[in-house]
Amino acid sequence: MARRGIDTAALAASKRASTAQLLFKCARLVNERAMARVNAGAGGRVLKAAYTALFPHLDFTGVRVVALAQRLGISKQAVSQTLAELVEQGIVELVPDPADGRAKLARFTRRGAEAIGEGLAVLRGLEAELAAEIGAGRMKALHDALVALEAALEPRAGE
Repeated sequence: MARRGIDTAALAASKRASTAQLLFKCARLVNERAMARVNAGAGGRVLKAAYTALFPHLDFTGVRVVALAQRLGISKQAVSQTLAELVEQGIVELVPDPADGRAKLARFTRRGAEAIGEGLAVLRGLEAELAAEIGAGRMKALHDALVALEAALEPRAGE
């Protein structure tokens, strides 16, 4: 089917042939399901996509706000707004950067660790359901492949 000179069928086939594109789509779908479950369990909207986009970049030692903005490709103001919401919920705290007193580090709080644990429990439930649907062997192979992919993609010392 062509739309305004675009071969949409060929484009769809190209997207489907791309492992990275499939990874992006599956990550989005898992994220949407997990957020829906967390929010349903909480009886309201407590988890937003802006939070789940930020969480993988946070840790317990601290990350500069400007580094978060760069990693996410959004403005420092947008990151600061999302962080302010998470600070209000007690999930994240902002502390002075010991290397530069003008800069702030964002890091998980104890409550943040609890929330991450709760979120991981939801993900384990989703993973078990997916394993039942596609097979435990395939889920294990996917996990092993993703661990190897992460190692290949993580910056190495000196890079």
